[in-house]
Amino acid sequence: METPKFPAPKDEGEKQILANLCEIQDQLLLRKLDRTTYVRSQDVIKLYDDTISQVRHLTEVRNGKDVEENRVDRVVDSCFQLLSLFFMTIGRNNEAPAAYALTSTIKRLLDHLTEADLFSAKDLESMSHTLEHLSGIIHNTPTNESEPWLETLIANRIERCRASLTKLQKKVDDVAEPLRPTGERLVSILRQMAVVNTKSRFSPKDIQKFEVQLKEIDDMRKGGQFVDERGNKLQGSDEVVTLLERCQLYTGVVLERGGKFPDKWRPIYNTLIGIRNELDKLSLTQAWSLRETDLFDFQRQLDKIDENRVDGNWLDDEGQPAELYVQRTLIYLIRRSYGYIYHLMISSEPVSEALLPIYNQLQTLKRCLLEVKNSGGVSSVRELYPYSMKLNSIDNMRVDGKFMVADDIPEGQGSVTELLSECFDLNYELRVAAEDSSGAQTPENR
Repeated sequence: METPKFPAPKDEGEKQILANLCEIQDQLLLRKLDRTTYVRSQDVIKLYDDTISQVRHLTEVRNGKDVEENRVDRVVDSCFQLLSLFFMTIGRNNEAPAAYALTSTIKRLLDHLTEADLFSAKDLESMSHTLEHLSGIIHNTPTNESEPWLETLIANRIERCRASLTKLQKKVDDVAEPLRPTGERLVSILRQMAVVNTKSRFSPKDIQKFEVQLKEIDDMRKGGQFVDERGNKLQGSDEVVTLLERCQLYTGVVLERGGKFPDKWRPIYNTLIGIRNELDKLSLTQAWSLRETDLFDFQRQLDKIDENRVDGNWLDDEGQPAELYVQRTLIYLIRRSYGYIYHLMISSEPVSEALLPIYNQLQTLKRCLLEVKNSGGVSSVRELYPYSMKLNSIDNMRVDGKFMVADDIPEGQGSVTELLSECFDLNYELRVAAEDSSGAQTPENR
């Protein structure tokens, strides 16, 4: 994948480091593309150690000098982005390297939420929880001489993200509690209209139904403001009114455009639509089809398009900025795609891809058994035979209590074993209930 263009290093030592890092990056990219075998932990760890070694050498070469960011820094970032996703792929989600890509994505999302000034309390709550989890990983990681640079970098990123979160949370807190649901509803309406605006087939009816909802909200105002039961202006009313007017203006613009996008901006638009749609498909089939490293190409494409902006906007071939409608539509698509990537990352299970087929089967079995339990159980033990047979077949795959793949013991043994035990417990509980029910209906017990 192309690395965004930055100046080449001038120092001879940095040039050699760049060559070594490019070689590591190529190996990571080749491994990412190889679907013939699962990713092995030892392969990832070797490339990780090689990258750390180059970073330590880079630190020595620069030795505190004030060096302008150049291509070395970008390739370092690419390597750690890939390594971070590889750590997720091998199931080592709760280690510092896995946090690198996630903090990058959260930072991008927060920048976009701040720029658009459009967010909900749920957005902030999710990212706050994730940052708390990542902070715990960093602070609880055993001291390792090869990782302090990376851990410090991630810890600093987390703090910067928290600072952005604090500013956004203050805006939420500045709105009176009774008015917050209205604000949340307006955010939801605006986002849903953005979805309609980027559909392959535009229907005015889809927007008109939101106009009705906006009219209902507008009718809640008294004298142009949102007030409490006593007629006093609620704190945050001005902000919510501004958001309402923004929604009303947007409905008019979208209806006027009718789903048509300017031809000169079509290439970027089509690229972003394609990325969003692909990520949407992955979000639906994640458990069975996603290899976390697949997200790297999407990240790099989005980063490149996002970084091509000048003063927040894109310029055409003549150097003219995109009109507001185009700018907001493209920014929405970028933010939506980053949102998909974020949710795919936090949904990643701490299980190696080598064990994912077993883990996914057990997840399905657990859901089925819970549905059987919640629907009243079974009338006969025989009805549980298919579940028992499948569970036993999976249990028999273990060698000395471990799930092996060839001679390797993939990461995630604890998660798979725990899930297997939960399924056995559910199955046993249903069997006992069926036996008790059957016993209660025998002639001797009538």
